[in-house]
Amino acid sequence: MWKPDRESKKPLYEQIADHLEQRIAYSEFPPGSLLPSERKLAEQLGVNRSTVILAFAELRAMGIIESRTGSGTRVSRTKWGAMPKHTPNWNRYAEGGSFLPNLPFLRKIRDALSQHPSLIDLASGELAADLAPLDEIAALMREHTYASYLGYDNPQGYMPLRQALVDYLQKYRGIQATESSIMITSGSQQSLYLITQCLLSPGDAVAIEDPSYCYSLPMFQSAGLRLFRLPVDQHGVHPEDIRELYKKHRIKMVFLNPNFQNPTGAVISDERRQQLFAVASELGLPIVEDDPFSLTAFEGSAPAPLKSMDSNGNILYIGSFSKIAASGLRIGWMVAPNSIVQRLADARQQMDFGLSVIPQQVAAQFIRSDYFQPHLDRLQIQLQFKRDLVIDSLQRELGDQISFVTPQGGLHLWCMLAPKVPDGRLLDEAIRRGVVFVPGSVYGSDSGFVRFTYARAKTEEIESGIAKFAEALHSLTD
Repeated sequence: MWKPDRESKKPLYEQIADHLEQRIAYSEFPPGSLLPSERKLAEQLGVNRSTVILAFAELRAMGIIESRTGSGTRVSRTKWGAMPKHTPNWNRYAEGGSFLPNLPFLRKIRDALSQHPSLIDLASGELAADLAPLDEIAALMREHTYASYLGYDNPQGYMPLRQALVDYLQKYRGIQATESSIMITSGSQQSLYLITQCLLSPGDAVAIEDPSYCYSLPMFQSAGLRLFRLPVDQHGVHPEDIRELYKKHRIKMVFLNPNFQNPTGAVISDERRQQLFAVASELGLPIVEDDPFSLTAFEGSAPAPLKSMDSNGNILYIGSFSKIAASGLRIGWMVAPNSIVQRLADARQQMDFGLSVIPQQVAAQFIRSDYFQPHLDRLQIQLQFKRDLVIDSLQRELGDQISFVTPQGGLHLWCMLAPKVPDGRLLDEAIRRGVVFVPGSVYGSDSGFVRFTYARAKTEEIESGIAKFAEALHSLTD
């Protein structure tokens, strides 16, 4: 984000006025559009409100903007020519369309992190740089030549990567697959998007976990789907709840994250896995299994995916490198019947003609290399260490004011607060003190739950971040 240059001889208000004039000239703010408030703009730019007032006054004097009490400050409609010109109502377009924006809390977190990079990030569900295999990937890129051809690739994905994934899925996840049953995507969310847009229709009923990461994805509502809840406890969902939802609502698909579930960290028990397959087989009901966290298991072997037990073909399996390697590679995959893969590959070709071949080549080399297993070993150790830091800090700072079940893998700690405080006020107070987290209501829960991600913050920031959260909570309860 642009900031005024405090070393420049030009006054700050003039720099701000020039910058806004340029953005208006480039139609970022078309005639008639509303500018940010003086207070919000001052906060974004890190200046006093009086400085923004002077900048607005400068633009008003030039006739570029106009202010009305109670209506805010808008770009003038008549500055850019003698006669008023008709311009599209971009605000109406921005508010229209069928694809819904992110949830308000998620937009607030994103904006806060963008405006204040020094915030301690206990919200973002991705690996920190010190957990990603940066050196290993750099070494591979030095050792290999990539992209001998830079044309469009197969929309189903780069063949050598699909071949590498056949071996990877068998070795690490116990899944039998072929190259034709695998589709490469830009991550789990694109897989989910393709499924909701291509395999389901508006009005269809689907079942998702409660709480669930899916509640944070407006793509389900954008697709016009009716969402029904499957309560999650420490052993996962109850399969009989699926049967009941099918009887009442004729659900067409079930979306599950059975291993180190986001946000609770739960792992579905062996007994419930068997019951789940029995119910799905009886009803002929497809299950979408999102499995991003299994290889982060802290002790013992990773829990098996449902897909490894799937003898009837009920499971659409989704995986990703985002939570175990590098989200910036944008590599995910789906294992599905070939007819489904072909349907989704056709849709993908209409969208973007497929992924860039270069990150697919890097990913294929990485999972076949001698670097991969040592990276996983190191990742598991470091994630467990960070998890323990969060837990120790919470117990020290909040004691019996907070409770949780310790996850045995994954990136998240799901907590219940004893004090009853509004989610929005708690998030605002936390941001004001320098830390962000995700309120539980983002995942469909009532107020009183929070999710801390321990993978993104630096190790040396975690204790301070939890202390700041505790201060925010105490400020609302004392």
